[in-house]
Amino acid sequence: MIEIKEAILDDALYIIDFQLKMALETEGVQLDYHTVTEGVHAVFKDATKGAYYVALEAGKVVGSLMTTYEWSDWRFGTVLWIQSVYIVPEARGKGVFKKMYQHIQQLVTPQSGYRGIRLYVDKTNVAAQKVYESLGMNGEHYQMYEWMP
Repeated sequence: MIEIKEAILDDALYIIDFQLKMALETEGVQLDYHTVTEGVHAVFKDATKGAYYVALEAGKVVGSLMTTYEWSDWRFGTVLWIQSVYIVPEARGKGVFKKMYQHIQQLVTPQSGYRGIRLYVDKTNVAAQKVYESLGMNGEHYQMYEWMP
């Protein structure tokens, strides 16, 4: 059985490890351990930056994701962005991300002020795109652009 919970500081080492692995696996990027550690800890120190969630299987952390916030004047509310998703290879295909996504979906209520969920995915990550589409998300409306110096 898979359990989803909001992460606590004790989960930070898993999240840091997952971020290093995810960057290498999906983009071939070797991230700096100390920078990632500071970045993850910053979220735990300042809840306005976001929140981490972890997936547990038999008490073991097998996945994580982070949500961040985008104010939408069009919707008079906050859109949750799902970022930094990682599922350990041995837990993939078991519905871990689906459970995590459903947990985040339950946060989106008129009373919460959350108006929807967004995420971005690398154009070459076809497997992830299929998972997102199977959950009812679509990538038809926006094209994302970035500048990262």
